[in-house]
Amino acid sequence: MRTRVDQISDRIYRISTCIPDIAPGGFTFNQFLVDAEEPLLYHTGMRRLFPLVKEAIERIMPVERLRWISFAHVEADECGAVNNFLAVAPHAQVVHGDLGCQVSLNDLCDRDPRPLADGEILDIGGATLQRRLIALPTPHVPHNWESHMLFEQETRTLFLGDLCTQFGDGPPVTDQAPFEAIIAAEDLFHQTSLGPAVPATYRRLADLEPVTLAVMHGSSYTGDCPTLLRMVADIYQERYGCGTPLLGQPLPEHKLVGSD
Repeated sequence: MRTRVDQISDRIYRISTCIPDIAPGGFTFNQFLVDAEEPLLYHTGMRRLFPLVKEAIERIMPVERLRWISFAHVEADECGAVNNFLAVAPHAQVVHGDLGCQVSLNDLCDRDPRPLADGEILDIGGATLQRRLIALPTPHVPHNWESHMLFEQETRTLFLGDLCTQFGDGPPVTDQAPFEAIIAAEDLFHQTSLGPAVPATYRRLADLEPVTLAVMHGSSYTGDCPTLLRMVADIYQERYGCGTPLLGQPLPEHKLVGSD
């Protein structure tokens, strides 16, 4: 394994470790560091990756400067090393959606997390740098009830978590829309909770008009992000059967065997 560091947007760095045996061509686990007045790490990686990710951060800045730690949902590759980072960064605090804090993080984190409401803004830039992150709850998209994303307004970077997953160890960032690669990964992994919220969530994210998609597994994408997100929404609706509204529809009639 090797861990590399690449800048994908202004003062936003992708930290990437490729593990070769998980998927065809390998599978990347990516963290993103926003080097602002109050630096934020999005994803921690698994506990076993902590030494590699910590060393990679220190190529950019002292790890003790970390102020915020966030991630999409509670899984080992998203937040397995969260308490390791809290231990080495004395001023760091986890920031996540209200639901994630209530369900898991108030108990799991060694320091109390900061909850964010839908649409709440976290200003990490201070007086010298514009860096404002909007909180975006995305329950069950792609999976987990507490799923949550962040959108950085100044660079228009959308931190996606597991959305737009791709196989292989591709370039850190590409201007070639990875549409086919995203669908291939879904066909193999079946990672998405195929419910009615999926297409609507993709379209809500597209309406933000992001310029860069910070992808956890695979290459980040800079280009016509709204069109890519809407194309993926259409695939989930038309190919995988998501998007049919369920609320308000009558339940089908069922009869127990032996009942009158």
